Amino acid sequence: MELTELEKQRVEKLERLRANGITPYPHRVQRTHTIAQAIEAFETVEETGETPPSVTLTGRLRSMRGMGKLTFAHIEDGTGAIQLFLRIQNVGEKAYQLFAQYFDLGDFVEAEGELMRTRTGEISLLVERIKILAKAISPLPVIKEKEINGDVERYTSFSDVEERYRQRYADLASNPSVRDIFRTRARILQALRRFLAQHDFLEVETPILQPIYGGAAARPFVTHHHQLHQDLYLRVAFELYLKRLLVGMYDRVYEIGHDFRNEGVSHKHNPEFTQLEFYAAYWDYHDVMAFCEQMVSYVAQDVLGSPVIHYQGHEIDLSPPWRRVTLRDAAIEVTGIDYLEYPTAQELAPVMQEHGLPTKPGATWGYLIDKGLLGTVEPTLIQPTFVMDYPRDISPLAKSKSDDPTHVERFEYFIGGLEMGNAFTELNDPFDQEQRFLEMGRLYAPDDEESHPMDKDYVRALKYGMPPNGGFGMGIDRLVMLLTDQPTIREVILFPHLRPKE
Repeated sequence: MELTELEKQRVEKLERLRANGITPYPHRVQRTHTIAQAIEAFETVEETGETPPSVTLTGRLRSMRGMGKLTFAHIEDGTGAIQLFLRIQNVGEKAYQLFAQYFDLGDFVEAEGELMRTRTGEISLLVERIKILAKAISPLPVIKEKEINGDVERYTSFSDVEERYRQRYADLASNPSVRDIFRTRARILQALRRFLAQHDFLEVETPILQPIYGGAAARPFVTHHHQLHQDLYLRVAFELYLKRLLVGMYDRVYEIGHDFRNEGVSHKHNPEFTQLEFYAAYWDYHDVMAFCEQMVSYVAQDVLGSPVIHYQGHEIDLSPPWRRVTLRDAAIEVTGIDYLEYPTAQELAPVMQEHGLPTKPGATWGYLIDKGLLGTVEPTLIQPTFVMDYPRDISPLAKSKSDDPTHVERFEYFIGGLEMGNAFTELNDPFDQEQRFLEMGRLYAPDDEESHPMDKDYVRALKYGMPPNGGFGMGIDRLVMLLTDQPTIREVILFPHLRPKE
């Protein structure tokens, strides 16, 4: 183990503790209260005039300030922080000197004593006994303060922002605001599950390793099962397995879990990400829209206390109803191109190029509309917006519009310039579905990430009858970005994927 000079000094202190008969990593801990519980208990007895409680607290040392025979320190646990008040006459000279000489910031300690309030009014623990629980060899990043709009904020600084992600444990230990993001993430997941349960959805689990990937236009990760002599894929979506459950007579199902897509990494993409998908029998995409706007507004109200949020300088109102606009009208509004006037890819691509929009050689008509036109529209959609009715050739699992066979009943919703989710009136005709799979095979090369493989077992399931239904998928990470005002997905994933350090 390579050690810095500072780490070597801490190792030396560790050995000195051992030489004094102290175990720097003891097996047992005694704790009577969390710090938050202790403070609440003290405030209660203050009101009643009772004797302050004696407590044993644990936490990480955050500050130490020695003043001869008196030391002030602060410890922090997962619930809060409290001041320790150490006097040599209370803890004894040996314990006091060991603490002063061999304890460091970052160490975990156990402190026993009586709660009190200092002359400055700060609730503190008058320590009678202090014990080390875990010696920190590496010092945590330095906590600094800066003033923003009159408020003093505490933060930590790594030399490289990526080091915060590579050493997330140190980032979390040093930075309360980062810990708050993931507490908020947990509350978002709890609120989603609560809302879905209130509407009679059943939470289920479907395979992560799949013999055929499907449900999204994405390149999969491939692995191999040696005993079965079979290639398997990490799922790119839950869709086809969740819809099999509708065939099996569950009316409303959902899953929250991880998907994996072998794609690029960006401020809004990570190869492993968290997804919510639900499917409801007897709904269409209009029903799903109404449910979606209610659900997202509910989560914001439940977690943040208001449906009005602030994201990257924008005030956004998530209250229903949200704007609804067709993809065609949105494209005309932003780009000036009515793609129905150019009904083939060969006609549309030159027009897009004239407008400076991205195209791809050999791309289908739907791909050009989705990646080129909608890709230009997306950053402009700040307030919640449903963009409806997508080209059929990029939507193999959605029901065609009854009055327009070139489009399907599909929407994506956008908030803050981010695509947040995707939904269909689901295709439940087994013959139409089989033809869609075959059509995708003709339109796209086998290695094209927009292709969708034939899934014969899914078609077989449809032959038993699947009720009409609406389906929905939403990226949880992007929802957390939105509700915590974070500009990049890496800030809301505990351990994001990173390139190896050179």
